[in-house]
Amino acid sequence: MRFVVLGGAGDMGRRAALELAVTPGVEQVTLADRNERKAQAVRDLLARDPSVRARVEAVAVDALDRPAVVALMREHDVAVGAAGPFYLLEEPLVQAAIEARRPYVSLCDDHDAASRVLALDEAARSADVAILTGLGWTPGLTNLCVRHAAATLDAVESAHLAWAGSSADSEGTAVVLHTMHIFSRRVSTFAGGRWLEVPAGTEPERVTFPDPIGTVTVYHVGHPEPVTVPRFVPGLQEVRLKGGLSEPSLNALAVAFGRMGLTATHGRRRRLAAILKPLLPVFERLGPRRPAASGFVVRVRGRKDGQPAERLYSGVGHMADLTAVPVALGALWMARGRITRRGVFAPEAEGGPEPEPFFAELLQRGVHVHWQ
Repeated sequence: MRFVVLGGAGDMGRRAALELAVTPGVEQVTLADRNERKAQAVRDLLARDPSVRARVEAVAVDALDRPAVVALMREHDVAVGAAGPFYLLEEPLVQAAIEARRPYVSLCDDHDAASRVLALDEAARSADVAILTGLGWTPGLTNLCVRHAAATLDAVESAHLAWAGSSADSEGTAVVLHTMHIFSRRVSTFAGGRWLEVPAGTEPERVTFPDPIGTVTVYHVGHPEPVTVPRFVPGLQEVRLKGGLSEPSLNALAVAFGRMGLTATHGRRRRLAAILKPLLPVFERLGPRRPAASGFVVRVRGRKDGQPAERLYSGVGHMADLTAVPVALGALWMARGRITRRGVFAPEAEGGPEPEPFFAELLQRGVHVHWQ
């Protein structure tokens, strides 16, 4: 099995590449990144790891260079999308995968990007190719929790999803840009059986996450779950996604910058990120100290045997593990023929990863999804 990880020099891409490279049966993992020096440094780091079994290569490629990306994908069995920000890169990478006729599984965590690539479903079906968008932590694990709940209940009515992330848990610029993007303008939610747009950073809610995170204020943010889950899990009347940063000062800044319009465009985000990124360690130390950990809570309500019923799911860990291990496992399942659906779809779709065996394999790789 041969895999190419687009964005392989980044935090999430590097962790996904490692997970693939230590798996028996994987022959080659190619780190594709526009920063060739960083890709080569990651390659050298993985090559020194005694647990790595596969050959690791590094190549320079711009994710927006369509001919180069298509050619690179054709040299591999599965392409992994870890190049962000996804609001810029997911759609062109999906288009390249369709042209290359190669399976593609990504970490796409932007609601608008998810909407655009779902529109490419017919083209992907015509090419007989599988495009699994958003198989990470959130979206990804959160979506699979909803699908698992739907399989154990007679009917599902609502799904409330929440995540908390620590700024200290990831150093990548793409994560900073993503955070600015999801707290800006209007974002998707699903209520009363229909899709709605609500202002980002509104309706604050205190949610308690597993230790060591604790209670965090979360808000409506622009994630794909409200876009995809109602499409693929029938019967839901409400799908609500809220997220927040565990550092209170940074949480407040994200909301404030969004409301002021300072993060409304990619250009503004890049300029603001250049100023803020060196200051993040200072903001992280303001207020109560928070651990460098991330987590999620999913609550699904419905009916079982004619009575109201609820399923509760949670997970906690380092962001790179929660995010990159699922996408790597998804790529392995693609290569092994364990994901049968064709077209563009999200993790919760029929023909995607079966939740319980997927969770069981994640546990073997150190990522634990709890449910009750």
